[in-house]
Amino acid sequence: MNSVSPVSASVGSERELKMVRAARQFESVLLNTLLGSLEQTFSAIGGKKAIDGSSHYDYLAVQTLASSLANRGGIGIADRILSAFHRREGKGSSVEDKKASQEVHL
Repeated sequence: MNSVSPVSASVGSERELKMVRAARQFESVLLNTLLGSLEQTFSAIGGKKAIDGSSHYDYLAVQTLASSLANRGGIGIADRILSAFHRREGKGSSVEDKKASQEVHL
């Protein structure tokens, strides 16, 4: 994963900034759902009784992790959304189209 998302390098207009923010928030929600499910699954494996109130901290930790990952490029969902939008708007380059078509779709 890249530490700097390719999307952040091409942010220009206010509209583009809003699209980037929305795509990253969407990816954050998806990652939060995935990571939250994984956390619940693996925390139950040990068979230990949870401390009262710890689930709130676990939820906040997972939410923070998901947001941080999405803001740093995540797993590429936000980039895919923006790339598809740019192709639809006619702004995508042929190099991006070739790269997107060669990658495995999640």
